[in-house]
Amino acid sequence: MLVSEEEVEQCLDKIRPYIQHDGGDIELLGIDEQNVAYVSFRGACAGCMMAADDFSSGIRLLLLDEVPGIRDVVLV
Repeated sequence: MLVSEEEVEQCLDKIRPYIQHDGGDIELLGIDEQNVAYVSFRGACAGCMMAADDFSSGIRLLLLDEVPGIRDVVLV
């Protein structure tokens, strides 16, 4: 069963206001047939050195925990 982009977007919407507060955003680029989600930072987050830490210790874990079927989340 493929995970829907809508499910991932709903989860991202929970944290998006915090990211946007700092002048950034996160974009879902897509989900492949193995249920791996690909995301990318935008705005101020795109060049921030803390973005990778925020991704691996927060965003990635949140998506893996809250979106059934997601096998991995990759920051592009």
